[in-house]
Amino acid sequence: MLNTFLFKQIDNSALIVFRIIFGLLCFLESVGAIFTGWVKYTLIDPKFTFNFIGLDFLQPLPGNWMYGYYAIMGLFGLLIMVGYKYRLSIIAFTTMWICTYLMQKASYNNHYYLLCLLSTIMIFLPANTYASVDAKLNPSIKKISMPSWCKWIFVIQLFIMYTYASVAKFYSDWLDLTVPKQLMQGKANYPIIGSALQHPFFPYLVGYGGILYDGLIIPLLLFKPTRKLAFIGSIFFHLFNSIVFGVGIFPYLALAFSLFFFEPETVRNIFLKSKTYYSRAEIKVLSYKPYLITVASIYIAIQVILPIRHHFIDDNVLWTEEGHRLSWRMMLRSKSGLATYKVVDKNTNKTTIINLNDYLSKKQKRMIATKPDVIWQFAQHLKKEFKAKGQDIAVYVNCKASVNGRPFTTLVNPQIDLTTIHWNTFKHSQWLLPSQLDK
Repeated sequence: MLNTFLFKQIDNSALIVFRIIFGLLCFLESVGAIFTGWVKYTLIDPKFTFNFIGLDFLQPLPGNWMYGYYAIMGLFGLLIMVGYKYRLSIIAFTTMWICTYLMQKASYNNHYYLLCLLSTIMIFLPANTYASVDAKLNPSIKKISMPSWCKWIFVIQLFIMYTYASVAKFYSDWLDLTVPKQLMQGKANYPIIGSALQHPFFPYLVGYGGILYDGLIIPLLLFKPTRKLAFIGSIFFHLFNSIVFGVGIFPYLALAFSLFFFEPETVRNIFLKSKTYYSRAEIKVLSYKPYLITVASIYIAIQVILPIRHHFIDDNVLWTEEGHRLSWRMMLRSKSGLATYKVVDKNTNKTTIINLNDYLSKKQKRMIATKPDVIWQFAQHLKKEFKAKGQDIAVYVNCKASVNGRPFTTLVNPQIDLTTIHWNTFKHSQWLLPSQLDK
């Protein structure tokens, strides 16, 4: 049974077409970041970036070199698309993408995290064995089939992602439409469609439509009688998200995943008509089976555990942000804050109120008033900067935050010197004051 599930040979048309689309989207994401100004205001303009804690060695290249960095990533995306030096190209793109993802949190996005996972998975797939430059130059690698695990790894990953995205919406501010209404109100100034989005129907569509879509789309795509209808629904859902929420390449990447749910012959007939269709029911148990099962089991276990870790941390994740990242908690809340950073010289007791404009970009200023890990990191940055001037300082933060439009309440204990605090990734930060939200 397990051998059939993992090693039954199936036609590889879906993977080949997905590789082409995936490479194109990697190219568009990379060069798009340059031309939209994302690279400039996220990685070049800031005086420093808030990396993932513990990865301080990952820093943007100096000057304008990040433009070149993203241009090279775009080139690797094109090489993935055409299947030239595929293994080298996908490894290089994956490494560069993960590095740029981890070196900054100002633009954290679940979709960027998904791209980290997908590009890593693609390293191990035989995605260049057909319709590729590699197969043209080296016909010995040309194949028209693949082991079925190459399909199911995508299906399982998507099922985990969408299921957690749906479950996370089962909380009061989403179910009573507070958050969906705020999302729509934020689009009121959109040209042409802004006024239409204020219709009372749209919060229900976003709120309950999002829960139903995320929770049901994978089973509906797997079930043949509902597959076409589910795909049509996916087109509407993802185009709506693309137009209204501007979530980059994700809607089109999500639609590309549909390739793995349709019959391989259908995919071949639409996209690769000249390709021979593989129709034999053959099982080839390969030598790497024990390693595949071990690695896949560990990977899936991590993917299942990470999104629930916030349930084992004190207080509400909407308030503390502890366990928020890497958890498929998509567009679940709005959060705003106001923060004052006070620096006290330990030798002279001289107090200085930090002018945030001297240190941070506009986007970073929003983060250091709402995200505790970033608040802590900025305090450490101030300590390091003042120490370079020969001063031993304490940093106190007076910070008030609001979740989903609630009244502002104090987030950080203003009596605690944050430079004395050690960050612990796996425990609740006791210097955060209790929220007024339900757990």
